[in-house]
Amino acid sequence: MKGRDPIMKFGDKVKTLRIQRKMTQEDLAKAVGVSTRTIINYEQYDRYPRNRGIYSKLAETLETSVDTLLTENEEFLSEAYEKYGRRGEIQAQSILDQASALFAGGDLSEDDELAFVHEIQQLYLDSKQRAKKFTPRKYLRTEDTAGE
Repeated sequence: MKGRDPIMKFGDKVKTLRIQRKMTQEDLAKAVGVSTRTIINYEQYDRYPRNRGIYSKLAETLETSVDTLLTENEEFLSEAYEKYGRRGEIQAQSILDQASALFAGGDLSEDDELAFVHEIQQLYLDSKQRAKKFTPRKYLRTEDTAGE
């Protein structure tokens, strides 16, 4: 892990690409169809789009691919939000933070670390899916409202 460049966060990528294209936050917001405040939240406050369609609009406007904008962790957080709302996103972030703390000593190879984090993410999503059986109906998000 030593010597590896830190992975850019989603907001850093958006900001860098926006500046490279000589766009203001307001320009990008209008092009994507969101508020300027939303762009500010992405760039400065580690917020992510709640709708996957926004990733596509950002990628098109910033002349890049969706894969460039997302890291695996960001995809996981986005999926957790879409399926389980803000609380699911917060739980998913907590899992990522705790997993990251495990690797602070740098004893695992990068490939082993990625494999471990991927398995933890899958376990989280699987356990949330199984827990739905025991959740009262009034608390379940329907497929129609989950993507809004």
